[in-house]
Amino acid sequence: MPHRRSGTTETAAPGFAEFVALIALMMGMTAFSIDNLLPAFGPIRAHYQLENPNDLQLLITAYMIGFGLMQIVFGTVSDVTGRKKALMVGLAIYAFGCVLAMVAETYPLLLAARVIQGLGAAAARVLSVAIVRDRYEGREMAQVMSFAMMVFLIIPVVAPSFGSGVMLFAEWHMIFGAMLLLCVILAIWFGVRMPETLHPQYRVAFSLHAIAAGMKRALTHRRTLLYTTAMGLMLGCLMAYVAASQQIFEDGVYHLGKLFPLAFAVIAAVMGVASFINAKLVRSVGMRRLSHFGVCGFTLTGLALVISGYAFDGAPPVVLFCVLLSLAQALFAITVPNFNSIAMEPMGAVAGTASSFIGFYTTLVGAILGLIVGRAFDGTILPLGFGYFILGALAVLLVLVAENGRLFSAQRDPA
Repeated sequence: MPHRRSGTTETAAPGFAEFVALIALMMGMTAFSIDNLLPAFGPIRAHYQLENPNDLQLLITAYMIGFGLMQIVFGTVSDVTGRKKALMVGLAIYAFGCVLAMVAETYPLLLAARVIQGLGAAAARVLSVAIVRDRYEGREMAQVMSFAMMVFLIIPVVAPSFGSGVMLFAEWHMIFGAMLLLCVILAIWFGVRMPETLHPQYRVAFSLHAIAAGMKRALTHRRTLLYTTAMGLMLGCLMAYVAASQQIFEDGVYHLGKLFPLAFAVIAAVMGVASFINAKLVRSVGMRRLSHFGVCGFTLTGLALVISGYAFDGAPPVVLFCVLLSLAQALFAITVPNFNSIAMEPMGAVAGTASSFIGFYTTLVGAILGLIVGRAFDGTILPLGFGYFILGALAVLLVLVAENGRLFSAQRDPA
């Protein structure tokens, strides 16, 4: 059984299984807050009388912008005030966003509520990793994160169906009520069962100079910056898919109606399996070889989506589209976690600040690119296919530059 990292508080704490479940719930708030809302896009459009269905994608982008902006704040603040206080502030902000969304009378106000939700949810995502680091180290830390990620990956599978289930008994506003309930459960559970994990001797004084120095190192290290940017490009593809998925599957291209959550769940499940395979192979194959294979395959799959789109007048058979999209998402799951590890390799001295900056940077790049690709939706799968192909090709070019023109090498270049 994993041991507690030396130097943390010795007050009563949850056991291993409960700790993993609590961390998984913290990490899962982000996915739940996005995927749970997708089945409500139609009713939301009707409620606010939106003429352009692409405007619904702003519900995803607004959330991700708030989420990206605050990632860089909560990690730093928690080093000063402690994890528990920072998380509770974040959950309070998130809860306010949920309440505001439930009573929003205009669409701009709903978008503002989504930004606020994202601002608060960033605390749970960032601090979940920090808390695991506080309590565990080495292989034990990797084990906790692996179990938490397995639970976390289930959420995109079930969240759309949960949202559809809520609308069977209530109007779409109550989906935000479900988010609020999840937030309250997390706040009570964490508040009662989790002690402060940041040892007093590890608390730091707030220093803008130290934060700026860490960010400067991340920005000026060639490999870190290039791999981080490549990761942001691929995240843009994921954001475009999530934002446009309801239009593609439910009523814009394939008219699956209530079967949309099933199609979304199948693709998410494939992505989860790929993440598990990546975790099993990375130690023996190496993160460079796996990620280089993944980004090249991702780009070629994007090209296949474009070709199939042209071959079938913008709407290839749904099975073919799902197979190609599932393959792309699986390759994404193999690539992006390894890109993150490679980007963090040279950042040991400023790991906390660098990790916050990488999360902030990739989320904002992904949200902006996802908005551009998603809003190009024209009733076909071609904009999404072109997005995957072009952004994937740009990511390959960045990796080539970072690796001095060599791909699939197991050896790390000098920093």
